[in-house]
Amino acid sequence: MDELQRHMLEQVSGIHEIPEGAYNIRSDGKSIGRNSTANIQIDTKTDKPGIDIHIKPGTVHESVHIPVILSQTGLTETVYNDFFVGDNADVTIVAGCGIHNCGEQKSEHDGIHTFYIGKNAKVKYIEKHYGEGDGTGERVLNPQTIVHIDEGGYMEMDTVQIKGVDSTVRVTRADLKEDAKLIIREKIMTHGNQTAKTDFSVDLNGSGCGADVVSRSVAKDHSRQQFISKINGNSNCTGHTECDAIIMDGASVSATPELTANHIDASLIHEAAIGKIAGEQIIKLMTFGLTEEEAEAQIINGFLK
Repeated sequence: MDELQRHMLEQVSGIHEIPEGAYNIRSDGKSIGRNSTANIQIDTKTDKPGIDIHIKPGTVHESVHIPVILSQTGLTETVYNDFFVGDNADVTIVAGCGIHNCGEQKSEHDGIHTFYIGKNAKVKYIEKHYGEGDGTGERVLNPQTIVHIDEGGYMEMDTVQIKGVDSTVRVTRADLKEDAKLIIREKIMTHGNQTAKTDFSVDLNGSGCGADVVSRSVAKDHSRQQFISKINGNSNCTGHTECDAIIMDGASVSATPELTANHIDASLIHEAAIGKIAGEQIIKLMTFGLTEEEAEAQIINGFLK
């Protein structure tokens, strides 16, 4: 890898070199490195761009890294990655995409990730999106995450986008069987004229299943954000959706939580709060010697932590 690739890899996945364990690193439309292990097999799809990741039942304490890097202006790609997680597995999957665009044309990556999580399996899924480059071309990321969780399965999604992405539409669809659990934590920051749309929809089908969806975002300048979250309680289940947003300057934030109970024992809650940074918070931090800009940055960092 060259220096730019190493830099972008660190930004989106927190690693400096080729990771240990199973991995597939994609750069400018092609794989530049791949490794499978005894328990995790990565294969190229034969019918469309992307990979299949098969994790054997009972696999524990292993990870998969699948970062994507774009540095070629004008490149647009759609990639399909399917994860088959065996029963009783317990793994961490690290994804993410970074776009470095120094040209005049739009660069775009659309990643469609589908998860088939087996009985009593556990998955920690980490996804970070990042953009940079001094070109005028747009940096566009449109991730789709489709999740099927079998009985007793568990998935925790931690998604972050805090810099440099001009436009994003983030779609998540999930369905849960008996005693399955889904935890989603989203963090987004937009600035300039950037736009971000989040669209969650979860079907709670199995008895005793539950979902907890929380989004925290900061909108600066003239950026626009839209948060849509739907939870359908089709059983004796629990569901919670929450959107907390800080709005600044001339930005716009819209939050639309929607709950539908189709079972008498479905327990569903939604919360939404949008507001500016309280002036007394900034003043208090300024008494400790911070400038107004430093105080503002401190509050935002704490909010998105």
